[in-house]
Parts: sequence; C-alpha cells; structure tokens
Amino acid sequence: MSTITTINPATGETIQTYDKMSEAQAIEAVEACHAAFLQWRQKTHEERAPYLKKIAQKLRDHSDELAELMTRETGKLLKDGATEVEICAAIFEYTAEHGPEKLADEERSHGKGQRGIVTYQPIGVIYSIQPWNFPLYQPVRVLAANLMAGNGCVLKHASICTGSGLRLRDLCIEAGLPEDIFKVVLIGHDVSDKLIEHKLVRGVTMTGSDGAGRHIGAKAAEALKKTVLELGSNDAYLVLENADIETAVKYSVMGRLYNNGETCVSAKRFVVADKVYDDFVSAFVEQMKGITLGDPTADDTQLGPLSSDEQFDTVKEQVDKSVAKGAKVLCGGDVPDRTGAYYPATVLGDVTPGMPAYDDEIFGPVAAVIRAKDDEDAMRIANDSRYGLGGGIFCKDEDHALKLARDHFDTGMVRINSFGAADPNMPFGGVKDSGYGREHGGFGMKEFVNAKAVFLP
Repeated sequence: MSTITTINPATGETIQTYDKMSEAQAIEAVEACHAAFLQWRQKTHEERAPYLKKIAQKLRDHSDELAELMTRETGKLLKDGATEVEICAAIFEYTAEHGPEKLADEERSHGKGQRGIVTYQPIGVIYSIQPWNFPLYQPVRVLAANLMAGNGCVLKHASICTGSGLRLRDLCIEAGLPEDIFKVVLIGHDVSDKLIEHKLVRGVTMTGSDGAGRHIGAKAAEALKKTVLELGSNDAYLVLENADIETAVKYSVMGRLYNNGETCVSAKRFVVADKVYDDFVSAFVEQMKGITLGDPTADDTQLGPLSSDEQFDTVKEQVDKSVAKGAKVLCGGDVPDRTGAYYPATVLGDVTPGMPAYDDEIFGPVAAVIRAKDDEDAMRIANDSRYGLGGGIFCKDEDHALKLARDHFDTGMVRINSFGAADPNMPFGGVKDSGYGREHGGFGMKEFVNAKAVFLP
C-alpha cells in the first residue's frame, strides 16, 4: 500500500506518514456517508443549525493547535493560520444563522392562481476536492453549506495538508456531528476519478488549477454530475491616474504577500497608468524590499516559505522564464541560501504578453507590474486574461471605480481601494477559466440542492 508523507516546508523535516486508502476503502467511505445522509436529510434546517454553531466553537477552542498544524504543513504564517480559523468559525455561524431562511420553501403561484411551492431539497453525497493553500478554509466553505443543505460530504484534501483535513473531521465529530456525514479519504488521482463516477456521489466541487479543473469537470460531465469549480486567477489590480498612491501601495503589498502569495483571489498583476507609474513603482518596490522573510512561527516574520519544494521550483521557473522573455527584476528574485522552500518578495517590471508573469498565475510572492497608457488602457489590460476570479481598483473617485467594477471588470469579485480574500456574506467565485459556481453569501447553500417544484390544485 502506498503512503502520503507530510513535510514541513520551512525545515524540510518529515511530519507524518499516512497509508493511502484502497479503492474499496474509499468507496466504503462514500457508502457510509450516503447512509448517514439518509438520516441527516430528515432533520430540518433549524435542527441542523446548532451542529454548525458547535463546530464553530470547537474550532475557536482549538485555534492555536490548528494554526500551528497548518503552519507546519504548509509554511503559512502562524498569525495567518489564526485568522483562517476565525473565518472558518464565522462561516459556520453565518450558515447556521442564515441557512434556514435562505433554504426555506418559497410560495409561488401557477396556472390561474393555484398554489405552488419551491422547496430546496438535498441531493446526497458531495465530493469535495481541495488544495493546500488554506487547509481549513477550503474544505469548510464546502462543508458548512452542504451540511446546512442536508447533504453529506466526502473530502479529498491535498496530500501535503493531510493532517489538517483529518483534524477538521475529528473536531466536527467532537462537536457532535454524526460520524459518517463528513468523511475524509486519503487517495490518489486514480481512485479519485473512480469516486467522481460512483453512483452515490451526486455532485463534485473542486478548487485548484484550471488544468485540474478541466480534468475533473470532464470526468464529472461524463457521469452527468454537477460541478462547482474555483480555478485560480492572475488578478489585476488597477492603479488609475487619480489613485491615492499611499493607499495603493499599502494594499498592493498586502494583496501580493497575503498567505505567502499563495492565494487564488489576490493581487498578482499591477496595471499602472503611465501618469502615476513611476511614483507607484518606486514606493511599491521600496516596501517589497523591506519585507522580512523567515520562520513562519516568528512574530516579526512577514513572509514565510512556499508550501513545498515543488511549489518553489514552479515559482522560480515562472520568474526565470519571464526574465528570459524580457521582464526586469526590480527587487527580489535571488533565492536565499537557507534550508526550506523560501522565495523572496519579488517585483517584475516590463511585463508583457507571452510571459508567465502576464499570462499565467504565479502562486507565490511575485508581483508583475504592467504599464498602461491611461485608465481606459488599464481596464483593457486587466481583462486581457483567460482568468476572471477577482481584481482591484485604486481610484479616489469611488463612483467611477464602482462603475468600472460593475460594468467593465470581467471578474467575479472586485475590491475598491482595499484588499481582502473572502467574506461569509459575499459571493465567492469567478468567470472564464477561473471556473463557475459560487460559494458564500447564501449562494453556496443552493449549488447542490434540488430546487423542486410542487404544484397544488
């Protein structure tokens, strides 16, 4: 039987080794989840809500432990781990509070005024395939919504954060959740494809690369399974002609380095109007140069290691290819001589189409600066991407920024004069190669339900 080994990317030390499940064991987990679903679906939304609130409290009670585990497995800053635990607790609480209303039966009419009811019924086992960059948040945003909807959930987590996925399940059970309604499977891609096809899996949701999304989406489509896919991005943040430079630099640094730069919805391409280009770039580079790279458990560290040696190699290759095609390294780029998957805060200038820094997603602390002729050109460049998850606008005229965000930015989310990753009350998701479907804001609770029409005489 093959194994999964987790490794601390800050030290290179082995954390733990786990046995992978066989196909038969993984299918047993799906079958057990389905059996639990048949009982769970009988509960009302109001009866499910207290379970979610208890899980939220259990997460907060174990915040230090969970943050430390996520830091060991993925290299994220310890303080970022604590923030992640809190947003997960908030998601469970939001779902418990608003779920009964969002999923309540709706009164309609049909025909010549006869009574109709739309009822949102659960469909069964939802298969959740999640990445490593937010070991708790990624599975929680699927789990909370589907537990409230009445579904069961089987999680295949990224192998490098196996311990985090298992610990999440343990805490859910400690909080009183029925043991089999949430299962974690330790499997490879071959067995995962078998689960997608399994008759008891009724929906598939996945967060990851667009390449992986194409594979999983195709597999699910072959089996006529609905999917929700969140596939990353190379989000553009526009610095327009009348931007407040201090504000733009502050949130640009934050937006590029949050979670060690390994965030799907974060600032990656900085499209700067020519009028303010020099002022922004000089201040931005100066702040990026001063970033403290180091031990993710230390209070003064601002940037930890990448999640693995593999991720380090990917980021380095993308930067090297961009430079070979003409990008200029304005700061960073030199790999420190130290143990661990450390990559410095880096800014690339003269970025143009055809470079990985322009066309692709660099999942690390690398900022791509692109010069635009004016505000209109900046908006054009921002949308010149196969991706469309998030984006940002820095502009003193909030009404103008709102119009651009609403009417012109071809993404699922836009930040104005700020940066943030997710909020339980706002929809999360993208367009184009960033995938489809929505989570949070009540939208995620209805992704995997049967909107059933009942016609009364």
